[in-house]
Amino acid sequence: MRKFHLAVILSALLIPAAAVAQQTFDPWRGTTPEPKAKTETKSEKKSAQTKAKGAGGDTLTLETTKGRIVIRLRTDIAPNHAKRLQQLAGEGFYNNVPFHRVIAGFMAQTGDGQNGDGSGGSKYPDLRSEFSAVPFRRGIVGMARKGGNNHSANSQFFIMFEEQSSLNGQYTVVGEVVSGMDVVDKINKGEPPRTPDRITRAIPGK
Repeated sequence: MRKFHLAVILSALLIPAAAVAQQTFDPWRGTTPEPKAKTETKSEKKSAQTKAKGAGGDTLTLETTKGRIVIRLRTDIAPNHAKRLQQLAGEGFYNNVPFHRVIAGFMAQTGDGQNGDGSGGSKYPDLRSEFSAVPFRRGIVGMARKGGNNHSANSQFFIMFEEQSSLNGQYTVVGEVVSGMDVVDKINKGEPPRTPDRITRAIPGK
């Protein structure tokens, strides 16, 4: 089965040509220090709760081995992808699934409830892209897809550590972390991590 990955769009200003390796492309290895985890303040937690409430309660809560992450799903711009995440979470598909690809300064990828290594998906068909103008900044949740096929997102998703404009308009933005980015920062790094952190339980919210 083809392996899901983030086929990052090359930028001459950011990524040297020598860094390109098809299917295993990683522009960040050895160039960006691991971000330091920061504690979420009371004001940030209150802001996250307000955001979630304002979004109509469409959320996905990830209980992980590092703590809780709350994602506000963007049903307004990616309704089919948001519905898929909630559906799979409700079926227990994401329970005990590892963060199998975590690149410091870039993103943390998970969601392969079939094989756990980035090569699998769900029993449901791939989704057509729902690209939007929302930029890939810190905390944004995007859908992973097979390289070269815009309409191949299925179950895997990734959370951004930092802004990466080269992803804009190339991957579907399905949500944004409104609480728990300090938890995301602590997720073990690697491709795959030596000891991967896991989603112990995923909870869909309305």
